[in-house]
Amino acid sequence: MADLPDVPTMLDTAVKALGGNRREGQSAMAEAVAEAVQKREHLVVQAGTGTGKSLAYLVPAIRHALDKETTVVVSTATIALQTQLVERDLPRLAKALAPLLPREPTFAVLKGRRNYLCRNRLESAGDEHDEAELFDPRQLSSLGKQVARLHEWAEETVTGDRDELVPGVGDLAWRQVSVGANECVGARVCAFGQECFAEFAREAAQGVDVVVTNHAMLSIDMTQGNHILPEHDTIMIDEAHELVDRATSVATGTLGERAVSLAAKRAARLVEPGVSERLAECADGLALMFADVPEGRLDHIDEALAGAVAATRDAASACVTAIGPSNGESDADTASERRMALASLGEVHDTAVRILESFEPALRDRTEVVWLTRAPGRQPALGIAPLGVGGLLREKLFGDRTVVLTSATLTLGGSFTSLAHQWGLGREVTEENAERAARGAEPDDPSDEDGPHRAAGEPRWRALDVGSPFDHARSGILYVATHLPQPGRDGLLPAYVDEISELIEAADGRTLGLFSSMRAAKQATEELRERLDHPILCQGEDSTGQLVRRFADDERACLFGTLSLWQGVDVPGPSLSLVIVDRIPFPRPDDPLASARQRSIAAHGGNGFLSVAATHAALLLAQGTGRLLRSTGDRGVIAVLDPRLATARYGGFLRASLPPYWGTTDPSVARAALRRLSGRSAPEPAA
Repeated sequence: MADLPDVPTMLDTAVKALGGNRREGQSAMAEAVAEAVQKREHLVVQAGTGTGKSLAYLVPAIRHALDKETTVVVSTATIALQTQLVERDLPRLAKALAPLLPREPTFAVLKGRRNYLCRNRLESAGDEHDEAELFDPRQLSSLGKQVARLHEWAEETVTGDRDELVPGVGDLAWRQVSVGANECVGARVCAFGQECFAEFAREAAQGVDVVVTNHAMLSIDMTQGNHILPEHDTIMIDEAHELVDRATSVATGTLGERAVSLAAKRAARLVEPGVSERLAECADGLALMFADVPEGRLDHIDEALAGAVAATRDAASACVTAIGPSNGESDADTASERRMALASLGEVHDTAVRILESFEPALRDRTEVVWLTRAPGRQPALGIAPLGVGGLLREKLFGDRTVVLTSATLTLGGSFTSLAHQWGLGREVTEENAERAARGAEPDDPSDEDGPHRAAGEPRWRALDVGSPFDHARSGILYVATHLPQPGRDGLLPAYVDEISELIEAADGRTLGLFSSMRAAKQATEELRERLDHPILCQGEDSTGQLVRRFADDERACLFGTLSLWQGVDVPGPSLSLVIVDRIPFPRPDDPLASARQRSIAAHGGNGFLSVAATHAALLLAQGTGRLLRSTGDRGVIAVLDPRLATARYGGFLRASLPPYWGTTDPSVARAALRRLSGRSAPEPAA
């Protein structure tokens, strides 16, 4: 499309229309994104909080979509950002840019089919309760009430989108009224095909300029033959630091008594009793075998367990064979039962195959990790996940389209290299390397420590750090409590509780406590409620959204919690002036994936601890400490109680992953700064 204004002009127009001010980092990012899209190059951009990175990639995305008459996909990790883009940023941006463009830009949101209510499934929810029958009967009363509420909601909802149901329902209830992509009978056969919410969403996404989705959906789209997302040549990945974990989660399989029993129950409606009963017996057999298997990663599989998994595989295959090929059923109920049975059986069969193949003697280097998990209130189950997803992303994501990856935290230890390797990217294209390539010489990348072990054909990329509008050294203090002992394994040490109490008193509340476990968060909550008169909110006592709102509304309140608070809290202003981190957030030593990845890297001559555990900790630290400064007027203290951040050899790597806060190890300096911020400074001595 000819005569479109350039990106700087469009960005300036958008910023003025939205009442903002020009930001150098935002402008630099927008121009870099536009150049990358034009040259069909991959780009990695770190843009600190307050940069306005959403506009910086949305403006060039819209221009490219209109210019090439194509669709640009935007992928996020969290529902919060997805909602922000679709309900606030894109509507306002489209309206602001419309006078400059031939037409107003269009956009849509697209989620996985499981996120939408299925009218066909809803009709049978009252008498099926597939998974519910596998639970304690006492749960059924609550489940029935939630399903009844979903029936009422179905009569009034326009989108059928689970995220619009407030308050929500539990996962078990939602599964009674939704289907996955492999369970859907298709609009042509389904009696409700003309009223399908998921089909409405897919239709709305066709032909628009920007489609907003999430990393899980993007990963599913990459791995399935029939693509869900509309045809596109460019993807903007926001919250890119989450991409590997979300892709890994999609690729993770589970094999346990519950899944096998459900598959047998669904198959029983379609096959001879003896065939389905054989699979049901395999569920019992797995449960017996699991009783003798220790929890954690499995480096070997004994003959008895392998036999139980193989029997499950064969029984599931026999059920699929007995169901047979489709006879073109026109009856929606029959087609639905068939698809759901085949989906469950296929998942059981394929997971069993993956588990057995991962232990084959011919495999010199295992590419998948198997473990047994025992969670409170849940039956034991085997899990399997890929050792890494770099190969998948390299082939399916970066192969035939331009990808822009952005986040506030992408440099770990001061370098983009760690995350780039996890994404499956190759060497960074620097100006020096580009000049060397033009002369016919090999690029020189001394940071590429494990280059010989990396696969050929890895996509090249450029990197950009546009900084942050915040003056971190003047706005924030990084206080490391070196006088404390190293954290213990059995909850918070008394010295840690004392330190937290003194810091909260100095800050007059206004504290976000980020803990490495819910056990520690609850311990701190219980002990400090007895000592302090500040309201102390604890994750799990209400929905996270409600707790954050209460925390933001009460300047004397404190909010304690664990992982989701490390990345999900945005409270600018005086309600938050102190962030406390109880310990460096390394993965648990018995985490099956992390430990297997460390061992694999070490086997190839790399530093497994630094590449996996320290990188994991650096990313979470950067995200967690980033809760402090959310607007240019914010001031405060980050208190890391774990002395290893200052004393351990890896401490430098972790500190290099954080913004350049002013640092101290003196507790009196930190408390004095907090008193000044809370307006409780001691009076100045008389002259």
